[in-house]
Amino acid sequence: MPKQEKTLNSGETTGVKADEPGKAAKKATAAAPRRAKATGAKKRTTAKPKTPTAAKPKVKKAGKTLKPAKAETEQMLSSEVVFQGSLFRVLRDKLIEPGGRESERDIIRHNGSVVILAMDRSKDKKDPWIVVERQYRHAAQQFLWELPAGKLDAGEDALAGAQRELAEETGYSAKKWKPLAEYYPSPGFLGESMKVFVAEGLVAGDAHPEDDEEIEFRLVKLSDLLKMIEKGAILDGKTLSSVLLYARLKARKRKK
Repeated sequence: MPKQEKTLNSGETTGVKADEPGKAAKKATAAAPRRAKATGAKKRTTAKPKTPTAAKPKVKKAGKTLKPAKAETEQMLSSEVVFQGSLFRVLRDKLIEPGGRESERDIIRHNGSVVILAMDRSKDKKDPWIVVERQYRHAAQQFLWELPAGKLDAGEDALAGAQRELAEETGYSAKKWKPLAEYYPSPGFLGESMKVFVAEGLVAGDAHPEDDEEIEFRLVKLSDLLKMIEKGAILDGKTLSSVLLYARLKARKRKK
């Protein structure tokens, strides 16, 4: 009886007798592993699901210099004076902030203050002597070492106020004046700004402090004042910011 060729699902042909289908199936099954091994087929493995990780928040990096804040205006709804004193007044303001939120704020309004970094450079230009004061501060409940400073009168020019305060508290006048910085010590509730001036070429004179002021002043080397700051002996904010800023600018200028 002639042999018949049977076609497999794989498209291959094999010479198998028609009356022996069982043997053909066994041969095809046995051949499958050999073909897989020959072609380099790999076993399928089930991939483990990856645990989702929280996305890291994107933080914008500041450039070399920060740009000034945008000048946006608020909308004042009402303003009430709840306290009036000799140095400041307290207002209760209702307003719509620039971002659109309506809020109520208790704000201390103040004419502003001046700070004087007065120095004697005649003996040592690299390490000048700085005028500092020691006086009792009831709010802090302790004596503090500070730079000469004081409040401005209504409408008073800042430089004129700085010259007046230095003369009243220490008796010194200065031949050379220049602005150093302006800042707000506590802008969350205090509207007072502080303008800092550097005074050089000191000339001694008689001090005329106000009746409620008991001030002791002396001259301290800048290097010693910086050591006092490092040790935590200076707690006054205007003194910290003014002295450290001046020292930083001075060091930068020296490198150039």
